[in-house]
Amino acid sequence: MIDTAALLRVYDQQLRMAETTNLPAGVTVERDGPVVRIVGQFRGFISAPRDVGLQGRELDELIVRQRDYFRARGEAVAWKVRGHDEPADLSARLRAAGFSPEEQETVLIAPVEALAIEPAAPDSVTIRQVTADEDLRRIAELESEVWGQDLSRLADDLISRIEADPNGIAVFAAEAAGAVVSAAWLMFRSGTEFAGLLGGSTSADWRGRGIYRALVAHRAKLAANRGVRYLQVDASEDSRPILQRLGFLAVTTTTPYVWAPS
Repeated sequence: MIDTAALLRVYDQQLRMAETTNLPAGVTVERDGPVVRIVGQFRGFISAPRDVGLQGRELDELIVRQRDYFRARGEAVAWKVRGHDEPADLSARLRAAGFSPEEQETVLIAPVEALAIEPAAPDSVTIRQVTADEDLRRIAELESEVWGQDLSRLADDLISRIEADPNGIAVFAAEAAGAVVSAAWLMFRSGTEFAGLLGGSTSADWRGRGIYRALVAHRAKLAANRGVRYLQVDASEDSRPILQRLGFLAVTTTTPYVWAPS
Protein backbone atom coordinates (compact mmCIF):
# COMPACT_ATOMS: atom_id res chain seq x y z
CA MET A 1 0.00 0.00 0.00
CA ILE A 2 1.24 3.49 -0.88
CA ASP A 3 0.85 6.11 1.84
CA THR A 4 -0.93 9.01 0.10
CA ALA A 5 -0.30 11.29 3.08
CA ALA A 6 3.44 10.67 2.67
CA LEU A 7 3.17 11.40 -1.06
CA LEU A 8 1.45 14.69 -0.26
CA ARG A 9 4.21 15.66 2.16
CA VAL A 10 6.87 14.98 -0.47
CA TYR A 11 4.85 16.97 -3.02
CA ASP A 12 4.61 19.94 -0.65
CA GLN A 13 8.30 19.77 0.24
CA GLN A 14 9.70 19.36 -3.26
CA LEU A 15 7.29 20.83 -5.80
CA ARG A 16 5.41 23.73 -4.31
CA MET A 17 8.23 26.22 -4.81
CA ALA A 18 9.97 24.31 -7.62
CA GLU A 19 7.72 25.39 -10.49
CA THR A 20 10.37 27.84 -11.67
CA THR A 21 12.42 25.29 -13.63
CA ASN A 22 12.44 24.84 -17.41
CA LEU A 23 11.61 28.49 -18.02
CA PRO A 24 11.87 29.83 -21.59
CA ALA A 25 13.87 32.89 -22.56
CA GLY A 26 12.33 36.16 -21.38
CA VAL A 27 10.56 34.60 -18.37
CA THR A 28 11.80 35.80 -14.99
CA VAL A 29 11.29 34.75 -11.38
CA GLU A 30 10.80 37.19 -8.50
CA ARG A 31 10.25 36.55 -4.80
CA ASP A 32 7.85 38.60 -2.71
CA GLY A 33 7.80 37.42 0.89
CA PRO A 34 6.48 33.85 0.99
CA VAL A 35 5.48 33.70 -2.69
CA VAL A 36 7.28 33.56 -6.02
CA ARG A 37 6.10 35.44 -9.11
CA ILE A 38 6.75 34.03 -12.58
CA VAL A 39 6.64 36.89 -15.08
CA GLY A 40 6.78 37.05 -18.88
CA GLN A 41 4.48 34.17 -19.89
CA PHE A 42 1.06 34.56 -21.54
CA ARG A 43 -0.14 35.16 -17.99
CA GLY A 44 1.71 35.45 -14.71
CA PHE A 45 1.86 32.74 -12.12
CA ILE A 46 2.05 32.86 -8.32
CA SER A 47 3.75 29.92 -6.62
CA ALA A 48 3.22 29.57 -2.87
CA PRO A 49 4.05 27.11 -0.08
CA ARG A 50 1.28 25.08 1.56
CA ASP A 51 1.01 27.69 4.32
CA VAL A 52 1.87 31.26 3.35
CA GLY A 53 2.26 32.09 7.05
CA LEU A 54 0.09 35.21 6.88
CA GLN A 55 -3.46 35.91 7.97
CA GLY A 56 -6.00 38.71 7.95
CA ARG A 57 -4.83 42.11 6.77
CA GLU A 58 -1.26 40.93 6.07
CA LEU A 59 -2.56 38.22 3.74
CA ASP A 60 -4.89 40.68 2.02
CA GLU A 61 -1.98 43.04 1.46
CA LEU A 62 0.11 40.26 -0.08
CA ILE A 63 -2.72 39.27 -2.45
CA VAL A 64 -3.45 42.86 -3.50
CA ARG A 65 0.25 43.50 -4.04
CA GLN A 66 0.43 40.61 -6.54
CA ARG A 67 -2.74 41.75 -8.29
CA ASP A 68 -1.54 45.33 -8.57
CA TYR A 69 1.89 44.26 -9.79
CA PHE A 70 0.31 42.48 -12.78
CA ARG A 71 -2.29 45.24 -13.19
CA ALA A 72 0.60 47.67 -13.76
CA ARG A 73 1.95 45.31 -16.43
CA GLY A 74 -1.47 44.94 -18.05
CA GLU A 75 -1.26 41.16 -17.64
CA ALA A 76 -3.39 38.41 -16.17
CA VAL A 77 -2.11 36.27 -13.29
CA ALA A 78 -3.03 32.88 -11.81
CA TRP A 79 -2.59 31.85 -8.15
CA LYS A 80 -3.05 28.10 -7.69
CA VAL A 81 -4.73 27.07 -4.45
CA ARG A 82 -4.50 23.45 -3.30
CA GLY A 83 -7.29 21.84 -1.35
CA HIS A 84 -5.20 21.53 1.82
CA ASP A 85 -3.63 25.03 1.77
CA GLU A 86 -3.51 27.34 4.76
CA PRO A 87 -4.97 29.60 5.88
CA ALA A 88 -8.39 28.10 5.23
CA ASP A 89 -9.81 31.43 4.01
CA LEU A 90 -7.16 31.96 1.31
CA SER A 91 -9.65 31.28 -1.50
CA ALA A 92 -12.21 33.68 -0.04
CA ARG A 93 -9.61 36.42 0.27
CA LEU A 94 -8.50 35.89 -3.33
CA ARG A 95 -12.12 36.23 -4.44
CA ALA A 96 -12.49 39.42 -2.43
CA ALA A 97 -9.46 40.85 -4.26
CA GLY A 98 -11.05 40.13 -7.65
CA PHE A 99 -9.57 36.70 -8.44
CA SER A 100 -11.96 34.17 -10.04
CA PRO A 101 -11.65 30.38 -9.81
CA GLU A 102 -11.17 28.28 -12.91
CA GLU A 103 -11.99 24.57 -13.14
CA GLN A 104 -10.74 22.48 -10.24
CA GLU A 105 -8.21 19.76 -11.05
CA THR A 106 -6.95 16.77 -9.07
CA VAL A 107 -3.29 16.43 -8.12
CA LEU A 108 -2.26 12.87 -8.98
CA ILE A 109 1.05 11.16 -8.19
CA ALA A 110 2.40 7.73 -9.14
CA PRO A 111 5.69 5.91 -8.59
CA VAL A 112 7.49 5.75 -11.93
CA GLU A 113 8.28 2.03 -11.73
CA ALA A 114 4.56 1.21 -11.68
CA LEU A 115 4.02 2.99 -15.01
CA ALA A 116 7.22 2.36 -16.99
CA ILE A 117 5.76 -0.53 -18.99
CA GLU A 118 6.43 -1.20 -22.65
CA PRO A 119 4.38 1.42 -24.56
CA ALA A 120 1.72 0.06 -26.91
CA ALA A 121 -0.26 2.16 -29.38
CA PRO A 122 -2.67 1.16 -32.18
CA ASP A 123 -0.90 -0.28 -35.25
CA SER A 124 -1.88 2.75 -37.33
CA VAL A 125 -0.32 5.21 -34.85
CA THR A 126 3.35 6.16 -34.47
CA ILE A 127 4.63 7.91 -31.33
CA ARG A 128 7.90 9.82 -31.46
CA GLN A 129 9.72 12.47 -29.47
CA VAL A 130 9.83 15.75 -31.40
CA THR A 131 11.90 18.91 -31.21
CA ALA A 132 11.48 20.53 -34.65
CA ASP A 133 9.60 23.84 -34.76
CA GLU A 134 7.27 22.48 -37.45
CA ASP A 135 6.22 19.54 -35.28
CA LEU A 136 5.65 21.77 -32.26
CA ARG A 137 3.43 24.07 -34.33
CA ARG A 138 1.42 21.05 -35.49
CA ILE A 139 0.97 20.09 -31.84
CA ALA A 140 -0.28 23.60 -31.06
CA GLU A 141 -2.81 23.26 -33.89
CA LEU A 142 -4.03 19.98 -32.40
CA GLU A 143 -4.34 21.53 -28.93
CA SER A 144 -6.31 24.45 -30.40
CA GLU A 145 -8.67 22.01 -32.11
CA VAL A 146 -9.17 19.86 -29.01
CA TRP A 147 -9.79 22.77 -26.61
CA GLY A 148 -11.72 25.01 -29.02
CA GLN A 149 -9.50 28.06 -28.58
CA ASP A 150 -6.44 29.63 -30.15
CA LEU A 151 -3.44 27.99 -28.46
CA SER A 152 -0.91 28.91 -31.12
CA ARG A 153 1.22 30.53 -28.40
CA LEU A 154 1.87 27.01 -27.08
CA ALA A 155 4.25 26.32 -29.98
CA ASP A 156 6.43 29.32 -29.10
CA ASP A 157 6.41 28.29 -25.44
CA LEU A 158 7.54 24.72 -26.21
CA ILE A 159 10.16 25.94 -28.69
CA SER A 160 11.56 28.36 -26.11
CA ARG A 161 11.64 25.73 -23.36
CA ILE A 162 13.51 23.26 -25.56
CA GLU A 163 16.00 25.95 -26.56
CA ALA A 164 16.51 27.02 -22.93
CA ASP A 165 16.88 23.50 -21.49
CA PRO A 166 16.73 20.65 -24.04
CA ASN A 167 17.17 18.07 -21.27
CA GLY A 168 14.42 19.58 -19.15
CA ILE A 169 11.48 18.76 -21.40
CA ALA A 170 10.48 15.92 -23.73
CA VAL A 171 7.61 16.41 -26.19
CA PHE A 172 5.86 13.46 -27.83
CA ALA A 173 3.56 13.42 -30.85
CA ALA A 174 1.27 10.56 -31.87
CA GLU A 175 0.74 10.54 -35.63
CA ALA A 176 -1.60 8.71 -37.98
CA ALA A 177 -1.75 9.13 -41.76
CA GLY A 178 0.62 12.08 -41.52
CA ALA A 179 -1.48 14.00 -38.98
CA VAL A 180 -0.82 14.65 -35.29
CA VAL A 181 -3.73 13.00 -33.46
CA SER A 182 -2.43 13.25 -29.89
CA ALA A 183 0.41 14.94 -28.02
CA ALA A 184 1.88 15.22 -24.54
CA TRP A 185 5.08 16.29 -22.85
CA LEU A 186 7.19 15.52 -19.81
CA MET A 187 8.74 18.27 -17.67
CA PHE A 188 11.68 17.34 -15.48
CA ARG A 189 11.75 19.18 -12.13
CA SER A 190 15.35 20.00 -11.36
CA GLY A 191 16.40 19.28 -7.78
CA THR A 192 13.39 17.05 -7.07
CA GLU A 193 12.40 13.39 -7.43
CA PHE A 194 9.51 14.41 -9.71
CA ALA A 195 8.70 14.92 -13.35
CA GLY A 196 5.41 16.45 -14.49
CA LEU A 197 3.02 15.18 -17.15
CA LEU A 198 1.47 17.92 -19.30
CA GLY A 199 -0.49 18.17 -22.53
CA GLY A 200 -2.17 14.81 -22.99
CA SER A 201 -4.71 15.92 -25.63
CA THR A 202 -6.20 13.62 -28.27
CA SER A 203 -8.29 14.43 -31.33
CA ALA A 204 -11.93 13.44 -30.79
CA ASP A 205 -11.88 10.85 -33.62
CA TRP A 206 -8.96 9.00 -32.02
CA ARG A 207 -10.07 8.77 -28.40
CA GLY A 208 -10.68 5.45 -26.70
CA ARG A 209 -7.97 3.61 -28.64
CA GLY A 210 -5.22 3.56 -26.03
CA ILE A 211 -3.14 6.46 -27.39
CA TYR A 212 -3.36 8.46 -24.15
CA ARG A 213 -2.19 5.45 -22.12
CA ALA A 214 0.65 4.84 -24.58
CA LEU A 215 1.83 8.44 -24.20
CA VAL A 216 1.86 8.02 -20.42
CA ALA A 217 3.95 4.86 -20.79
CA HIS A 218 6.42 6.54 -23.17
CA ARG A 219 6.97 9.38 -20.71
CA ALA A 220 7.18 7.06 -17.71
CA LYS A 221 9.83 4.96 -19.44
CA LEU A 222 11.91 8.04 -20.22
CA ALA A 223 11.49 9.29 -16.65
CA ALA A 224 12.63 5.92 -15.26
CA ASN A 225 15.71 6.03 -17.47
CA ARG A 226 16.51 9.47 -16.05
CA GLY A 227 16.22 8.31 -12.43
CA VAL A 228 12.92 10.07 -11.69
CA ARG A 229 11.00 8.54 -8.76
CA TYR A 230 7.53 10.06 -9.13
CA LEU A 231 5.27 11.35 -11.90
CA GLN A 232 2.81 14.13 -11.07
CA VAL A 233 -0.07 15.63 -13.02
CA ASP A 234 -2.80 18.19 -12.40
CA ALA A 235 -5.62 16.22 -14.00
CA SER A 236 -8.90 17.41 -15.46
CA GLU A 237 -12.02 15.36 -14.84
CA ASP A 238 -11.59 13.87 -18.34
CA SER A 239 -8.08 12.59 -17.56
CA ARG A 240 -8.41 11.73 -13.87
CA PRO A 241 -10.28 8.38 -14.21
CA ILE A 242 -7.87 7.13 -16.90
CA LEU A 243 -4.81 8.05 -14.86
CA GLN A 244 -6.20 6.52 -11.66
CA ARG A 245 -6.83 3.26 -13.51
CA LEU A 246 -3.17 3.34 -14.53
CA GLY A 247 -2.08 3.62 -10.89
CA PHE A 248 -2.03 7.34 -10.09
CA LEU A 249 -3.21 8.35 -6.62
CA ALA A 250 -5.15 11.49 -5.76
CA VAL A 251 -3.41 13.49 -3.02
CA THR A 252 -5.22 16.86 -3.15
CA THR A 253 -7.00 19.26 -5.50
CA THR A 254 -5.79 22.42 -7.21
CA THR A 255 -7.78 25.42 -8.41
CA PRO A 256 -6.29 28.36 -10.35
CA TYR A 257 -7.59 31.69 -9.07
CA VAL A 258 -7.16 34.15 -11.94
CA TRP A 259 -7.16 37.91 -12.10
CA ALA A 260 -7.20 39.59 -15.52
CA PRO A 261 -7.33 43.23 -16.63
CA SER A 262 -10.74 44.47 -17.67
